[in-house]
Amino acid sequence: METLKKLVLTTEIPIRWGDMDAYQHVNNTIYFRYMEQARVEWLEALGYKVLPMGAAPVVITANCTFLAPLTYPGTVEVKLYAGDPGRSSVMTWYELRIKGDETLYATGESKVVWMDTATGKSAPIPDELRTLLAA
Repeated sequence: METLKKLVLTTEIPIRWGDMDAYQHVNNTIYFRYMEQARVEWLEALGYKVLPMGAAPVVITANCTFLAPLTYPGTVEVKLYAGDPGRSSVMTWYELRIKGDETLYATGESKVVWMDTATGKSAPIPDELRTLLAA
């Protein structure tokens, strides 16, 4: 069964000079920060503050495929897609481009699990979010 990917957010993030490394391109760890920022913006826009109390979304897997180097100056456009929710998790996918450039610089994905912060165990995805993802 193929999972449907639904575009849930597009955001723009400026590349900072400090994002660059000794090889004069954005360091690979920063790509994960760009994806994280998009994910946090999406969840907070839906009313899910990323706070360490109650049930909270946590990333249990993440990967990135680097297709072309990002460099300063520029603005990264991150497109975030979400899949069909499971009981406690949802897959997310990312596309990173430079604003105004159709070149795909990187793709990524992460599995987000709702976790009960008191027990450290998975918790059901909130019904409101499940409804939004299923729409």
